[in-house]
Order: sequence, then C-alpha cells, then structure tokens
Amino acid sequence: MDNATDEPARASYRRSAGSPRGEARRRELLAKITDDVAENGLVDFSLRRAARAAGTTHKVLLYHFEGAEDLLRQVVVTLRERRIGNALAAVAGSPSTLAGRVRAAWESLRDEETQLRRVLDQAMGLAMYDPGRYAALGRHASQQYLPTLMAFCPQLWPEQRKLEVASMILATLRGFLVDLLTSDDGAGAAAGFDALLRAVEREEAAP
Repeated sequence: MDNATDEPARASYRRSAGSPRGEARRRELLAKITDDVAENGLVDFSLRRAARAAGTTHKVLLYHFEGAEDLLRQVVVTLRERRIGNALAAVAGSPSTLAGRVRAAWESLRDEETQLRRVLDQAMGLAMYDPGRYAALGRHASQQYLPTLMAFCPQLWPEQRKLEVASMILATLRGFLVDLLTSDDGAGAAAGFDALLRAVEREEAAP
C-alpha cells in the first residue's frame, strides 16, 4: 500500500472540515473509490490507484483523507453500510420475530454479489494478518453490525442479552459466509443456518 506521501499532508488533512462543499467533495471521491474497490478488490490498493478511480490526484485525496489506510477504512465502512442497507431492506418485509428477521438478513447476505463478500472478507483478512496497520478494519466490523442485530431482538430484552444473542448470530453468519466463499458446500451452510435458527427460536421463547 502506498504511504510515501502521507506524512507531509497530515497538517492539511480535512482543511475543508465543516465546509458543506468540502464534505460533498469528500463524499463524491469516496463513492467513486468505493465503487472501484467493490469491483476490483483490495489487492494492490494504493492512493494512486484510488486517485485514478476518482479521476483526481493522490494529493487531492490527501487533502480530504489522512492517508491510504484512512481511505481504505472509510471505503470498507461504506461497503459494510451498503451490506447493512440491503439486509435491512430485506428484513422490512419479513415476520417481526427475531428468527424471521435473521432469516431475511441471511438470505440477503447469502445472495449478495460474490465480489462484495470477497472484498469484505479481504478486509477482515488484513485485520488478522497485519493488525498493527489494519486492526481498525476488524474492530469497526462488529461496531457496525452489532447495533443492527441487536435491533432485531425483542425490545423488552435487557441490553446485555441483546448483545450476547447478536454476537452469537454475527459470529455464526460470518462463518457461513466464509464457508460459501471457500467451498461449494452450500448444503452444509444451509444445514448450519437451520440449526442457528432453532437456537434463536429457543432463545426468543425463553423467559
């Protein structure tokens, strides 16, 4: 990843902070770069590649972002927001039970574009294999997903119970998504998901 020009630009980072025009420009750049990463993945990601995708220069990117790692983090956050938005749209028409919401969310995740799934798994791989530089990619994943899963839970549950159940669901669905990417055993993931649903239904029925 290209970091050679990061340091001199830090003093000018977000000079347009608070400016509606500057923020609009930052969002425009981020959207173009996010589309490029969604299509082409994270391999060989750099400021210069991002600049080409956005139709600008790496110096302009350093005006709006701290550097390559900050930009990559924001791209991944944006892709996760897209995933969550797709899942919420699917859940909107589902039964109002926790199990019904989890099923609808899983079907959205299972059927999403393979490339999107692959890119987000690449981000988690970076967090695991180079935590010194990319730990934030892993931490932010749970911070993004857990509030949505907690909102699926019955409103009367204590927050700690919501967190525990949401954490179980998140960890399990992550495993199924990896399995779908790395093997052709869709039947195994489907059977595992049915077992997860039974566990969720038992939890929901418990006092």
